[in-house]
Amino acid sequence: MINTLLGLKEKMSHTFVETTRVPITWIKLGPCVVTQIKSEKKDGYWSVQLGFEEKRIKNVTKPIQGHIKAAYKDGKKAARFLREVKSYKEPDLKVGDIISFSDIFKKGDVVSVTGKTKGKGFAGVVKRWRFAGGPRTHGQSDRERAPGSIGQRTTPGRVYKGKRMAGRMGQNRITIKNLIIADVDKEKGWVAISGSIPGSTGDLVIIHKIAEGKLEELVEEAPKVEIQQEEEPSDKDTKQVEVKQEEVKN
Repeated sequence: MINTLLGLKEKMSHTFVETTRVPITWIKLGPCVVTQIKSEKKDGYWSVQLGFEEKRIKNVTKPIQGHIKAAYKDGKKAARFLREVKSYKEPDLKVGDIISFSDIFKKGDVVSVTGKTKGKGFAGVVKRWRFAGGPRTHGQSDRERAPGSIGQRTTPGRVYKGKRMAGRMGQNRITIKNLIIADVDKEKGWVAISGSIPGSTGDLVIIHKIAEGKLEELVEEAPKVEIQQEEEPSDKDTKQVEVKQEEVKN
């Protein structure tokens, strides 16, 4: 059995694990359909191609229709998303099998989430790279958000590749590791993952199981406060105070 499924980001919320408030993200996870299995002899590696969500068959190209006809035998629906998951050994699956999240994931599992970040459009260096900008004094009234010098003189006579400059921001594929499944809703097919994940609501995400864990890992230990109690005065100390008071009166 593989340890990866496709899902859609739904919404953010929060829950409580014992007395700790944990921010969570709800994800509609699966079910996924096996549309292709690649073998090590033919393709050089083992992998399983998964189909997720459905759309009308008329909105799919003819090559894709031929590719998935073994998995969607009714001929009316097609996969909205197709993604390949690598495997280190021959998977015990066949084309047409349906995989639900309960076959792989459960509460407390440690997972990684892969998705695309939100697109921000064309952005300057201050927003994109957190540059400080130029000074506001000495006549530089129009250099507050400028990048400054970007190159050299005769040597090398060009701008180095990878120079941090203005450009398109966002829409990057990133992976967040070591998140924990905090809750499960079997009726909706949703799982709640601790923390935030990349992407907007409705974006495709790939959930990969890393290891089995416990919900207790999300519990924060409350700080211990030491209370110091004042010692009660002994009989000897009270007698000394009474003697001093009598001396003062005399």
